Amino acid sequence: MKVTEKKAGDGRVRLDAVASPAEVNHAFKVAEQSFAQQAGLRPVSGKTVAQAAEEQLGIKDLDSIIRKDALEFLAPFAIDKRNLVPAYPSSPSSTEVLQRNKPFEFSQVVTLKPDYELDSYDPVSLVVPPLHIDPSEVEAQIAQILDNYADYEPADPRPIQPGDAMDVALSVSQEGKPLDALNTDNRLYIMGMGFMPPSFDENVVGMNVGETKTFSFALPGAESEGEFECTVTINELKRKKVPELTDEWVASHFPMYPNAEAMRQFVEASMTDELRRQRDELMTTMAAAEIAKRFHGKIDDAVYEAMRKTLLENMQLNVTAQGVSMNDFIQSQGGEQQFGMMLMLQTRQMLVQGYALDAVFRHEKMELTDEDVLAAAASINPQNPAAGKRSMEEMGRGFALREMAARTKANKWLVENAIVSEFDPESQGDEPTA
Repeated sequence: MKVTEKKAGDGRVRLDAVASPAEVNHAFKVAEQSFAQQAGLRPVSGKTVAQAAEEQLGIKDLDSIIRKDALEFLAPFAIDKRNLVPAYPSSPSSTEVLQRNKPFEFSQVVTLKPDYELDSYDPVSLVVPPLHIDPSEVEAQIAQILDNYADYEPADPRPIQPGDAMDVALSVSQEGKPLDALNTDNRLYIMGMGFMPPSFDENVVGMNVGETKTFSFALPGAESEGEFECTVTINELKRKKVPELTDEWVASHFPMYPNAEAMRQFVEASMTDELRRQRDELMTTMAAAEIAKRFHGKIDDAVYEAMRKTLLENMQLNVTAQGVSMNDFIQSQGGEQQFGMMLMLQTRQMLVQGYALDAVFRHEKMELTDEDVLAAAASINPQNPAAGKRSMEEMGRGFALREMAARTKANKWLVENAIVSEFDPESQGDEPTA
């Protein structure tokens, strides 16, 4: 894409771009995919999206519908080409009609992201919980591991009670046809675990060892499938036996540890590592919030509106994915007024924190490396950061990835240079310890 840049005044630039036929075709392809996903179009082997849209939706000219989206997709590439960072998305315009296999000229006026300065760049102060795992938490984790390896041994006979474990013989059929997957001469069965419906357990309660009982039960919500006929014999009552953490047990089940104490130390170290990870995330969030308190600049209304719109669209996508209507979600947040206030505060918080981190990055004369960009891309695709980076660049959003990387690096610097003190959760009101 060929792009020329001219100053337009008031922190804006005009970009005049010429997209190649290949870039135009790629824009149509992305717009097609987006349309197909939003319209719930079923893919048909051997047929294009346009052909599927005509067959399933009666759309004879799909390009006329997605042309505007294709044009919007081209806009970021012009911005990325000039290595600019916009304050908010700009709308491209053209006197031509976007068509496949043809070059396309368009222009857009981009409002550049403003630079702000902070009141101070002194280290931020963070008060965080200590990196301490209570021994009882370690023992609870070990107890859970041992419970996973529990066995069941014979218990003295008595009437079956809710929660009991037992060995059963089971014969189940439906309309006279045996259900081989359920039938057995002896199988461990634990009451209340959901292996069978509640009505089955209700019939088993009170039975004695050696007793046989025949009854019918139905699956919840599946009355149309009819009832199941069942004959149960209680072969033996069982009791749960949880193993002890001994050197012998560890050698048998976790041979990677030389003894029980080594396994206990590993569990404690793993829990400490997880606590450290959580505290690092907390410190990152706290540092961004603290530096944002030093921001006092004026943010244009257009920037607010663009960010608010983006946040609202993301909320709508998340809410819809959970099967909840947006109206119900708004009501759950306290109604229109309360929701609007929350959205306004969240919008300002995100903008201010971002601009404050930008200021730190500039003030400390930081520079981005390839590793910084890949680290930011990992938040998009943790399994394959390189693929996440490539995806952003293929969408013309390389500038957004670089912005994310710069802010992440500034935030990390804030944490590394912060004045950190710990507080004792059990001693509310006490002075923190440095």
